[in-house]
Amino acid sequence: MTSEPMVLVADIGKSRCRVELRGAGSAGSGPAGPASVLGSAGAEGFAGLGITGGAQAAFRLIADAAGQLDGSGSLAGRLMGVGAAVAGVEASTPQSRELAGLLALHFQAPAAVLSDATAAHLGALDGGPGTILIVGTGAVAFRFERDPQQGGAGVLHRGDGWGPLLGDRGSGRWIGQQGLAAALEAYDGGPATSLEKLAGEYLGAATEGFAGPQPAAESAGLGPLITPLPGWLASQANPYRAMAGFAPFVLAEAEAGDAAAVGIVAAACRQLTETVSRAIGPSTLRHVALLGGVVDSPYFARRLVTDLADAGIDVVPALGDGLAGAFLAATHNELLQERYIHRDGKP
Repeated sequence: MTSEPMVLVADIGKSRCRVELRGAGSAGSGPAGPASVLGSAGAEGFAGLGITGGAQAAFRLIADAAGQLDGSGSLAGRLMGVGAAVAGVEASTPQSRELAGLLALHFQAPAAVLSDATAAHLGALDGGPGTILIVGTGAVAFRFERDPQQGGAGVLHRGDGWGPLLGDRGSGRWIGQQGLAAALEAYDGGPATSLEKLAGEYLGAATEGFAGPQPAAESAGLGPLITPLPGWLASQANPYRAMAGFAPFVLAEAEAGDAAAVGIVAAACRQLTETVSRAIGPSTLRHVALLGGVVDSPYFARRLVTDLADAGIDVVPALGDGLAGAFLAATHNELLQERYIHRDGKP
C-alpha cells in the first residue's frame, strides 16, 4: 500500500454503495484537485439514515467495504480523513452525527458525513455555487449560494425531491409509471402505442408464472400478458424502482417517434425545467449541471437541455460525482455547504 496520504470516501444510496480509497497528495485546480484512486469496492445500498439503526447500518457497509481495499488489515490510523455521502442524512441529524463519530473512532481520522445530494453538488460544481439537477429514480434540484443576510454562509435552496408519493416529477419512476399507464390505457382501447407490447415483454422478463388474472386471449398467446401488471407492481418490495425500470423503454420509443412516449418525455422535461427554475429562484446564477441515470440518455438530455435553454438556463458540465464531493468534504472545511456537513474532527 502506498505511503501517500490517503482518504476513504463512500457514496451510499438506496440502490448501491460505492467506496474508494484515494490518494490525497495530487495537486490541481479547484479546492481539491485530482485525486488518484488506489482501490474501490461496492455493495448494495440501504434504506437510508432515517431508519432505526441507520447509522450502524451505514457504518457496517463502509467498514466492510474498506476491509476489501487493504489486504494488510485495518486502515485505522493510516488515513488523513473519511468522507461519507449517505442517503437520508437530511432525515436524521442525530444519526448523521452518530455515523461521523463511529467513522472517526473506527478509522482514527476526521470524518465528514453529508447527504448524497449535497455531495453530488459539491462534486459536480467543485465546491462552487450554482444548481444541480439529479434525475434518477427520483428527481431533485439543489442550489447552494452564499447568503449575505446570513453572514455569507452557504444556504440550500431545493426543488422537488419529495419522493414518489408527493413529488419526483419527471423522474425515472415518473417516466416509467406514465409509460406503463399508457400501455394499460391502450389495452383498454385508448390511443395505440408501442409501449403496450413492450410493457407485456417487460413484465414477462421480470417475472415468470406470476399469479394474476389471465384473460383467455392472453393465456392462449394471442396478446401480451399485461393485465397482471398492477398486481405485480403491488407485490414488489420497491415498486418505484420497478416502475423506473421501464423508463429506458419509454425513452427508446420516444426517440423512435411513438406519440405516447414522445408526450411523456415532453411532459417530464417540462416538469424538470419547472423544478430547476424553482430551485434557482431569483438567483443570477442561471446555470445547472445534470446528473443521474436518466440524463445519461443522449435523446432525453437533448430534449431537456432545449427546454432549459428556452427558460434561460444554461447547462454546464458536471466536474465530478458524489465520491468527488465526499472527498472535498473530507479534505476541506469552511465549504459553501459546510452547515449541511456533520463532522467529527476537522480535516
